Amino acid sequence: MKRPASEVVRPPERERVQSLARGLAVIQAFRADRARMTLTEVATTTNMTRAAARRFLLTLEDLGFVASDGKYFSLTPHVLRLGYAYLSSLCWWHIAQPFMEEVARSVQESCSAAALDGDEIVYLARVPASRIMSVNLSIGTRLPAYCTSMGRVLLAHKSPSSIDAYLAGAKLEKRTARTLADQDRLRAEIVKVRAQGYSVINEELEAGVRSVAVPLFDRNGNCIAALNIGGAASRATIRHVLDVYLPTLQEASRKITAALP
Repeated sequence: MKRPASEVVRPPERERVQSLARGLAVIQAFRADRARMTLTEVATTTNMTRAAARRFLLTLEDLGFVASDGKYFSLTPHVLRLGYAYLSSLCWWHIAQPFMEEVARSVQESCSAAALDGDEIVYLARVPASRIMSVNLSIGTRLPAYCTSMGRVLLAHKSPSSIDAYLAGAKLEKRTARTLADQDRLRAEIVKVRAQGYSVINEELEAGVRSVAVPLFDRNGNCIAALNIGGAASRATIRHVLDVYLPTLQEASRKITAALP
């Protein structure tokens, strides 16, 4: 059986291509809050010397991944080819989209799909509601796993040792007054989510936002992603989330699995 990406054992140091790792670190240094950086800023962010950072930036510029105006460097749309290669390799992505659209139309709330990447979830597909939410989410958005409904569902389907490793290393912070940030209580909640088959988050990620998530399985019963419905707490009580959102989401998950090759 193929080992999940989050459980892959790191290769010995002698087998690691250090230059590749450092080049990817330069790409990942750019974020929404630092979309344009000088050579010095890139070097500082990646903990490299200016000379090393310059070599990587010039190489990435030559390959079309980075652009420069002579002072500032920034990523180009060419970088999206890396992410799209992953998305296009997911056979369930295009299959899930129409079912997610059906969910969003039915409950008039956003429907999303995400996978686990380290301590965070990454949004892989999303059908937004017409309403505006204070949480700005799109494909590629990352959120902490411990206080999101999809994160808890994905963690619940990891091995006990993987859950232990996650809890030992995760930085649990109180994002709202309701955030569950105690390690033992969080572990108990993850076990509960596994048993009941879904997770409900009640204003733990952001005040005024509720969500419910269920696992998405492949034909072999492996959890390959999580699906959720999220919306404003003012529009949906917990009872409504459980009576309306949850069964709608569970049905969509079953339909997607049945449609998978």
